[in-house]
Amino acid sequence: MSARPVRLLSATLFALAALAACKGEKPAPPPKPAAVQAPAVPTRTRDQAIAALMALPELKTWSEQIEKRSHGAAHGAVIEDDPTPRVIEGKKYYQLSFVEDRKQNVHRRASFLVSYEGDDILVEDLDNDSVQSLAEWRRNIRNVELKSR
Repeated sequence: MSARPVRLLSATLFALAALAACKGEKPAPPPKPAAVQAPAVPTRTRDQAIAALMALPELKTWSEQIEKRSHGAAHGAVIEDDPTPRVIEGKKYYQLSFVEDRKQNVHRRASFLVSYEGDDILVEDLDNDSVQSLAEWRRNIRNVELKSR
């Protein structure tokens, strides 16, 4: 930037300040640039995480099948495996499992990781000690269902 535009800008600001002073008013401060903030990501409670899992169509279907097969003696439920959050790539997750709850025992059907923030749901593959996305898990269980028919 050359000195001429800077001097012109300085002179203009000085003139505006002098004009405002003549009226007995303080010059208006220059407008502040709008702060760019990321939208707030909602924090999910444990109960909301459980509700998010129970809203999954697969878990609704499993719950209905358990109730029907057992004539109401068993129920599908989501339980917390560990109250300590699991951290994956810096993101905290609730450790939850969908279980078949019977009087004499509880049978785990699937283990899930539900994010504290955002909508992420991961599924634990306990056989391979890994996690997969919900979409990947859905593809895999659909392939199993097709093979078993």
